[in-house]
Amino acid sequence: MNSLSSMIEVADLTHSYGGKEILKGLNLSIARGEVFALIGPTGAGKTTLLRIIDLLETPGSGEIYFDGICVPRSGKQRLEIRRRMSFIHQKPQVFNSSVYDNVACGLRWRGEERDRIAEKVDGILETVGLEGYDSRDARTLSGGEAQRVALARALVLEPEVLLLDEPTANLDPVSTAKIEHLIGDVARRHNTTMIMATHDMAQGQQLADRIGVLIDGTLLQTGNATDIFRSPRNEEVAHFVGMENIIEGVVVANNEGIATVSVGSNPDGIGIQAVSNYPARQEVYACIRPEDITLAPMMHRSSARNSLQGRVARVASNGPLSRVQIDCGFRLVALVTRVSAEELNLQEGSEVYADFKATAVHIMERNASR
Repeated sequence: MNSLSSMIEVADLTHSYGGKEILKGLNLSIARGEVFALIGPTGAGKTTLLRIIDLLETPGSGEIYFDGICVPRSGKQRLEIRRRMSFIHQKPQVFNSSVYDNVACGLRWRGEERDRIAEKVDGILETVGLEGYDSRDARTLSGGEAQRVALARALVLEPEVLLLDEPTANLDPVSTAKIEHLIGDVARRHNTTMIMATHDMAQGQQLADRIGVLIDGTLLQTGNATDIFRSPRNEEVAHFVGMENIIEGVVVANNEGIATVSVGSNPDGIGIQAVSNYPARQEVYACIRPEDITLAPMMHRSSARNSLQGRVARVASNGPLSRVQIDCGFRLVALVTRVSAEELNLQEGSEVYADFKATAVHIMERNASR
């Protein structure tokens, strides 16, 4: 499996705690300079995988390759490889000392000269927006400032691989935006290979070149944001990435790549048209992201191939958006702006037409294997 173009590879990685299998036969390759996001629910095994890659733990079975080298399970070479990586934890860890000493500690442990340490620390504090904080007691910092200290302490060592475990999980939106900007800036300017575990799917889309979906210890899918969020491989991934409309159906016809899928409880079914090569009689799910559906009070001419009549079952507002649940003979959820919902006077019992394009429908085989 090992490849010279990859910075990190894991091959058939399995790991257990107390008899429970946490990671199940993982295979993953991450290119040099790539930003890779691991998304998945709590308890999926994301932190365990990061710790194993950082060589803090030894896997039950399987191999890790770092820059083409198979990492030994002990010895000097393992330590040398670990020094080429840095790990930023979910909860920022600061020592009982000044900001300067917090950032400088790793350089001191490595025996850097005092003048060189000062030059590097000053430079990295400026990079993370903490210039002038040198003498501040690190324990008095806000959560966002402490996380920037942790980031500075990792980056000052100029790691080839940076591992981040939920780097903004406990931060307010302003601090989160600052940390995300820093992560993106480091990736662009220094070509640092990054592996980031996050439950924030928007963060994964924004920062990562590729995303991996880890659920119950299994890496179910990897790909770019479009692959993951618009073309999930199976029902588990679809549910996790917010594909709320996962509708059971059967392909009844396919005309030059435009499939008609019969859905709903009506004996004749309701036809949804989708771009797909699945043949007739194939049992499928028709998946539509809520934000790809537009609503209208009456049937109208549109470029969308699908226009389904229904009644509003529920409207729930969340900030600038409204989530509209519609009964079309099956449950359909649309996400529209709050202004649109008010202009359409959407309320329980209102008749409405839900329009969406054939290209917005992702067809997925039912009972697709992991």
